[in-house]
Amino acid sequence: MLILAQIAQDTVSVTPSAQEGLSLLTLVMKGGAVMIPIVILWIIATYIFIERYLYLRQKTKRQKDFLDNIIRMIKGGDVRGALHYADKDETSTGRILLAGLQYIGKPIKEIETMMESVANIEVGEMEKNTSYLGIIAGVAPMLGFIGTISGIINIFYSISLTDNISIGIIAGGLYEKMVTSGAGLIVGVCAYAAYHILNQLISKFTLRVQRDSLEFIRYIVSPVE
Repeated sequence: MLILAQIAQDTVSVTPSAQEGLSLLTLVMKGGAVMIPIVILWIIATYIFIERYLYLRQKTKRQKDFLDNIIRMIKGGDVRGALHYADKDETSTGRILLAGLQYIGKPIKEIETMMESVANIEVGEMEKNTSYLGIIAGVAPMLGFIGTISGIINIFYSISLTDNISIGIIAGGLYEKMVTSGAGLIVGVCAYAAYHILNQLISKFTLRVQRDSLEFIRYIVSPVE
C-alpha cells in the first residue's frame, strides 16, 4: 500500500510536465545510444528502396509495340534496322532482344542460351543491394530488443541503488525500452515491405520478358508470313 501511495504521489507530481507532450526528436533522444544504429539503418533502407525503385522503373518500362516492331523489321529483311532499333532502347528487354538479334543465323539453341545469359545478368543487376533490405528487416527489431533489455537493466540497477520503487525511476528506463522497440519494429517492417515490393516488380518483369523471348524465338523458328 505504501508503494502504491508513493507511485500515485509521484504520478500526480509529474502530470503537469507530461501534459506538455514530447516531440519526435525528444523521443528519439530518450531512446539512447541504440537509436543511432536504428536511425542509420532507416536511412540506408530508404536510400536503397528509392534508388532501386527508380532503377527498376527505368529498366522495366516497355515501349508500346516494341517486340512487334522488331518482328516486323525482321519480316522485311531489315535485320540491321532491328539491331539499331533494339540498341537504342535502354531497357532490359531491349538488351535481351538485342542479344538474340545479334545471333540470328546461328542455331536456335545458341540464341536461347545467349538471351538467357543476358536476362540473368539484367535480373542480377535489378536485385543488386536488395538483399540488404532483408538484413535490415531482421537486424532493426533485434536492435530494438537490445534497447528494451538495456532499459530494463537500467530500471533494476536504479532500484538497487536507491532502494526506491517510484514512477520516476521506472519511467526513466521505460522511455528507452519503448522507444527503441517501437523504432526497431517500424524500421524492420518498412524494410521488409520495401524488399518484397522490389522483388514483386522484378518478378513481373521476369515473367514478361520470358513471354517476349518465347514469342521472339517462336518467330525465328517458324516465321509467320
